[in-house]
Parts: sequence; structure tokens; C-alpha cells
Amino acid sequence: MLDIKKIRADFPILNQQVNGKPLVYLDNAATSQKPQVVIDSLVNYYSTINANIHRGVHTLSQLATDAFEQSRIKLQQHFNAKKSHEIIFTSGTTHSINIVATGFTSLLQKGDELIVSAMEHHSNIVPWQMLCERTGAILKVIPMNQEGELLMDEYDQMLSNKTKLVFVNHVSNALGTINPIKEIIDKAHQVGAAVLIDGAQSSPHIKTDVQALDADFYVVSAHKMCGPTGVGILYGKEAWLNKLPPYQGGGEMIKEVTFEKTTYADLPHKFEAGTPNIAGVIAFGTAVDYMNSIGFDNIAAYENELLQYATKKLLQIEGLKIYGTSEHKTSVISFNIGEIHPYDIGTIIDKLGVEVRTGHHCAQPIMDFYKIPGTVRASFSFYNTFEEVDVLYNALIKAKMMLS
Repeated sequence: MLDIKKIRADFPILNQQVNGKPLVYLDNAATSQKPQVVIDSLVNYYSTINANIHRGVHTLSQLATDAFEQSRIKLQQHFNAKKSHEIIFTSGTTHSINIVATGFTSLLQKGDELIVSAMEHHSNIVPWQMLCERTGAILKVIPMNQEGELLMDEYDQMLSNKTKLVFVNHVSNALGTINPIKEIIDKAHQVGAAVLIDGAQSSPHIKTDVQALDADFYVVSAHKMCGPTGVGILYGKEAWLNKLPPYQGGGEMIKEVTFEKTTYADLPHKFEAGTPNIAGVIAFGTAVDYMNSIGFDNIAAYENELLQYATKKLLQIEGLKIYGTSEHKTSVISFNIGEIHPYDIGTIIDKLGVEVRTGHHCAQPIMDFYKIPGTVRASFSFYNTFEEVDVLYNALIKAKMMLS
């Protein structure tokens, strides 16, 4: 299995104290920590090959371009995209979703229907609401049950020849639920609808094959995968990317510019206007290499052990209720303790060195469904330990005593 002590040594941030206590970082669903090789990759770019890409004939530009495009190939191979130009570099999942949502403006008519799930992050709700306002399309919502699972029978009834686009997260950031996206995609395709999958929360835990899923679009953020912030990808099938108009205009995305008319570059440059986050893209490739060196099967098995141990341990606390109890979930535990406000719990256990997330986690409709203001969310990664779960448990016991 995994040599956790060796893995933790790769992450310099973990070897520190917070409020005089050893850091226990359990907010991985918000962002993951970065191994030294990723940090070194950023430093190396700016120290040795800092230059703009695709435009220069000089040596540094060529070196930077080669490193940038090598990352594109790494991401293509990791997600098993058919072609490297189906990988579009963006600033992250939100940017990727907005590219597609904006592009569909010219492809929809009034009365067309879009389907979203009830457990989406705001980033996979708001852009589509804006799209509906622009086009007159109708937004429908797949409901969920108390366990945090989508009601697939309801989804079946929503689908029709009016359905043009379905967008669902692979994994819920607030509950950890792994959604049945292959079934969702197949059924949508039967009525001719396209499907966008938000892979922000799945990508750190699951190695996704976009061709096997037959996803039309799949979006990811690097910072969830041990990579830097401010970079992500939009995977899109070539045919769909060719249908969508450019998201923004500028340098790099053009073929020819005159004052009378501009023609656009081929994929992927059509969607990559301006100077990109070159260092971030290169470091994203390094992060993917790092995670693959550990092995996603190993990561999934270990994180599942952590999840099971933590679930059993935390349920020993009287009054603790877990939201999101699907049999199929990743290493997220979202919970409350009695009537204690989650913010108060998070504030106290932070003083004990335990870093968790509190609030609605940019998934307010989920909180409205459960009729709660928010939850405490502990989210685990492969560099967390069983001992840290025990620290979390003891910190929660102390917080409960102080707040009850």
C-alpha cells in the first residue's frame, strides 16, 4: 500500500504548527496541498525558462512551449482524451464551465430544456441560469434523497427531445457522493443531449477515462489535484469544441486579423486567448505525474479506509449527524453536532490545529434541502493519517463540551 510517512515528507506545509498545535489539514475538498516537486516546477520555470509560448523563435520560448505542450499531452493521456487538442487549458473548473455555457447561447432556442442535479456546486448552477436568461431555455433539477443520492427515476422522466444539455458533478463537494455519471451520460445521449461533467471533486480520487464515459465535456481544476491554483482544463469532444464559438478574443486564438474580418485558430488555441498561466500548466503536468506515481488505485483504497475509520469514529460522538450517507462516496464527511452552529465548531477546533471547512460549501441548495445553515466538512486526502482522525475526534469532543 502507501508509505504515508514518506508521502507526507513530500509536502513541506504539513510539517508545521497552527496555533501551537501540529497541523491537521482536513480541507482537501477546498484545495489540496502541494508536494515539493510541484513547488520546484514553478520555481524552475521562472528561474530557467521564463518566456512566452507559441510565438518566439528564440530558445527560451521554444523550451517553454515544449514544456507547456508536454503538460497538455500528460493531461490527454491521464484522462484518455482521443486527441491532445481536446484538452483546453483554463483558469479552473469555473472558467471551463463558463466557456461551455457561453458557447451554448447560440445553440439554444426558447423552450429548450437543460437538466442539472440538486447537489451541484454554485459554479455548475449559476452559469446555466445565466444561459437560460439569455436564451429562454428552461432549467430542470434532478432531485435527491436524504442519503444524498440522485433520484434516477425522476431523471428518466425529465429527459425528452427538448433536452439539449445535462450537467452533473461526478462527486458532490458537500456530501462526497459519487454520482452514476455513466448512466446519466448514456440516457442523455439517447435523446440527443450533450453532457458536461464537473470533475473538480472526482479528479483527486478517481482516474477518469473520458472516452469510456463518453462524456461530451469534462472539467477539472489543478489545485484539487496537488497542482497550483489558477489553472484547469476543459476537455471537450472535438466535434463539440468546433461547434462552440470562441469564449473571448485576443492574441493566440486567431488565424488572421484584418479590420474587416477575423478568422479563428484551430483547436486548442481557439479557446486559449492571451498569455496563459504557463508555469501553472507545466506544474499541473508535474502534479499529475506525482499522483500517478503513487497510483490512483492505491489512493482510492487508502482514502476509503480513512473514510470508513473516520465515519465510525465520529459517529461515536453523541448528537453527531452525517449528511451524505450514500454507499458510493469519496473521502468527505459533512456533519453537524446537535444544534451547535458549524462555524462555532470550526473556530474552536482550529485553535487545536485542525483545519476543516464550515458553511454551505457553495452548495446552498443542498443545505436548503436538509433545512440546515451549513455543515462542518472534513475532507481527507492520501497524505492524511488515522492518527489525524483521532485528533479530529478529540477536538470535536472538546468543542462540544465548550459549546453545549
